[in-house]
Amino acid sequence: MTTAPTEHRAKIAEARNVLGEVIARARFGGEATILVNRGKDAAVIVGPEFYEQAKSDAAVLRQLRAYADKKQAAGDASGRQVARVISESLEIAERDARSSD
Repeated sequence: MTTAPTEHRAKIAEARNVLGEVIARARFGGEATILVNRGKDAAVIVGPEFYEQAKSDAAVLRQLRAYADKKQAAGDASGRQVARVISESLEIAERDARSSD
């Protein structure tokens, strides 16, 4: 099992005062900083590799969902079964990801 990456939390005003450090942690340490505004998460500063991987992962998930929808709409039994397996797998992965936070 992999360990969760380090996350920091900072009020926007505090992060502004140490922005260079926040960026360095993201860029060189792979550590995210969650910016908080009035007690609510407002934004996250992450390194470019993490951002690019997140965009790529989101695109793959969209393609999988589109493929499952296409198979479901095809109407044949094998297509519906493929769609069900993909949909259930995505639901399990999303649930596991939320519970590991």
